[in-house]
Amino acid sequence: MTLHGAPLMFALLISLLAASSAVAQETRIQEIAAAQARKAAAIAAEQARAGAQTAPAAAPAAEQSRFAEIAADQARKAQESAPYVPSAGERWAMAVHQEFLMNPSGFYPYLASVYSGGGFTLGAGYRQFYGDRTHWDVKGLYSIKNYKLFELSTDSWNQSSGRFDVHGRVGWRDATQVAYYGLGMSAPSENAQFRLKQTYVGGDMQVRPGGFSIIGLGLTYDDYTLESGAGSKPSIEEMFTPETAPGLGDSPTYVHAAFSGGLDWRRSPGYARRGGLYQVTYHNYQDVDDTYSFDRVDGEIVQHLPILRETWVVSLHGLVQTTLDDNDVVPYFLMPSLGSGSTLRGYSSGRFRDRHSLLLSGELRWIPNRTALDMAIFYDMGKVASHWDGLSLSGLKSDVGVGVRFHGPLTTPLRIELAHGREGLRLVFAGSAAF
Repeated sequence: MTLHGAPLMFALLISLLAASSAVAQETRIQEIAAAQARKAAAIAAEQARAGAQTAPAAAPAAEQSRFAEIAADQARKAQESAPYVPSAGERWAMAVHQEFLMNPSGFYPYLASVYSGGGFTLGAGYRQFYGDRTHWDVKGLYSIKNYKLFELSTDSWNQSSGRFDVHGRVGWRDATQVAYYGLGMSAPSENAQFRLKQTYVGGDMQVRPGGFSIIGLGLTYDDYTLESGAGSKPSIEEMFTPETAPGLGDSPTYVHAAFSGGLDWRRSPGYARRGGLYQVTYHNYQDVDDTYSFDRVDGEIVQHLPILRETWVVSLHGLVQTTLDDNDVVPYFLMPSLGSGSTLRGYSSGRFRDRHSLLLSGELRWIPNRTALDMAIFYDMGKVASHWDGLSLSGLKSDVGVGVRFHGPLTTPLRIELAHGREGLRLVFAGSAAF
């Protein structure tokens, strides 16, 4: 959302950063106190041993016993002088970790996005395991813009000694006021809106044949219904035509096949402090009426570079999306786009659309709490183009920002960021890692 009350939102984020720093500082103080206690205990024990060795042979047995008792008492007091008690922030973080990240059975809170631009979203789910690392799951989401999602899924993880994962899903989503600004980097800042309804059923598989190699396969049936926007802005048909919004007036149905291959040595796509991803994905969108069929290729690079035992991390991300045949008509709502909480974070969702896109992002992350909290400053830049040769490094849009991330060992259930681009400040709430 665009921030008209920017000072208030900025104060909110600064408060979060201050609280995060306090938690990290408190944790560090407790760690230092515990280390000092252990060091004092070791010194006392060493003094006790030295005193026992140098005591005169004729010393009374009672005196030696008293000296040993004093040394033992000093060691005990040193160990007990700074007992470790988790802070309120740590207790809260561990509660979030248990509730959101530990593959719960039964009911659980669910944070995710219905569709880009839906605003703050909350949801819930219910999960039950019916096999080894295999479960079924039903979940729903609702956003402040009346976006809705309902999904039934099944997932089987790390089968055949961790060599493959299998996922299946069926669901329905309703995005009531998706923004459309037009095509290209010069699209005006005033936008229209459209409503997108999608019924889908499909599945995918990730295979790890050996080493860092990874292969992905996916097949989904997508039935789209496009309608007039339900928000306060003009509906898309009032401002655009099929020439400026390709496919306007139609609601295609697709069989979407995807194949990917690459190298991935991150601990998890949902959260990582080291490792990288180098991957190429081919998409085939086959319109059942053969009117809007097209092919697209995505190339993605993610690299995490730890510094000082992962106290700091430099994270880099690059993504290129290109439509293969210039003669194919790609519907406006399926074109590559920039502007969202995971692309150009300082711009509105879908701010720039066209047949090809380029995104480059960099982050400097500080890890004050390895089990629950990251902080970061970031810089994004990118562009879209109607032709492949238009994806040069000139004319890029950019933004800069700061954020906090609450995470577990493998996932990032909450990410809060404040980003600034040429069109103002934006506050980002997300239920996944930036990349």
